[in-house]
Amino acid sequence: MEEQQNPLTYEIIKAAVAGEKWATEKVIAHYDSYIEELATVKEKQPDGSVRTFVDEDMKQSIILKLLEEIPNFPMEEAERIAKEETDEEI
Repeated sequence: MEEQQNPLTYEIIKAAVAGEKWATEKVIAHYDSYIEELATVKEKQPDGSVRTFVDEDMKQSIILKLLEEIPNFPMEEAERIAKEETDEEI
């Protein structure tokens, strides 16, 4: 649901790849619920119950990896797709 409220536009991605802080924050916000899902762990307790929680260290590691990979985003392909979408609207 969050993705629909916080869409990643071509302009945001382009700015994030260029290193704009505001854009990288939007990318992280866009993927926040997915990152939390990936960082959620289940831990069996001594009494046999299962505790589910977000491992904050794992979450931060995932965010750091995302930040490292943003500059590697294939902008040429994104530009081609954005141009095709613009041409279809005309």
